[in-house]
Amino acid sequence: MDLATALQNINWLSVLIATISSFIIGGIWYGPLFGKAWMTAFGYTEEDLKRRSVSKTFGLSLLLALFAALVLEMFIGPDAGITFGAMAGFFAGIGWVATFLGILYLFEMQTLKVYLINAGYCVISLATMGMILGGW
Repeated sequence: MDLATALQNINWLSVLIATISSFIIGGIWYGPLFGKAWMTAFGYTEEDLKRRSVSKTFGLSLLLALFAALVLEMFIGPDAGITFGAMAGFFAGIGWVATFLGILYLFEMQTLKVYLINAGYCVISLATMGMILGGW
């Protein structure tokens, strides 16, 4: 499939829902599930997080999640199905994102804990996005 055809076949509603899903997962993942461990691992305090620009952080995160959902939609195609979409998202998360995060974290001398928290979010988020995109 060429790029023009891929762009014509985009289901924008599913892309939007997939984008929102990553925000919901992120809120749970970096909130009650692993928020304290993530903060401790990076040495952040509540005060540090309050000093950041919330609109910039969340606005740009939303745009990046939208782009990720859009690219995943084009990658899996219009006839993917829920199972293929979920598996494509999962394997994109494990095979591309988690592996490259691993390389970066090795050079940055980050801990396994930090890697598992961040890579886990990426894998779960992409698998969920793929399931949504494939299911519509």
